[in-house]
Amino acid sequence: MDYRVVAHRVDANGSLAQAKSAEVVLGTDMAGRQDAFNPVELLLAALAACMIKGVERVAPMLAFQFTTVEVRLEADRQDSPPKLVAIRYEIVMGSDEPDARLDLMHRNILKYGTISNTLAGAVPLAGSLRRA
Repeated sequence: MDYRVVAHRVDANGSLAQAKSAEVVLGTDMAGRQDAFNPVELLLAALAACMIKGVERVAPMLAFQFTTVEVRLEADRQDSPPKLVAIRYEIVMGSDEPDARLDLMHRNILKYGTISNTLAGAVPLAGSLRRA
């Protein structure tokens, strides 16, 4: 599969990214914006979306029953050179499935996630899946 995103600077306060018919406001100014994701937040949101999509992909194959999914993420950044040095996550699921099935879901989310696999190759990625 190929993916395409086009981003452009709107003004000194931000930018806009477009893919298909969707748009995302980007916080690219130096002061930061409360109404837009900065680049690190956008990366973490992509990881969260990957994990949630993984649940949607795997649940029917495993006949896995759930009601809710929430992904909580934190990242540590070093200044010189600027890069992320750790990402931590917690996946919280509303489910009555046994613990062993929750563990199976967690393994499958990580195994088949394009973004999670890509990031895990570049930065330590650690976390857990727990029942809500």
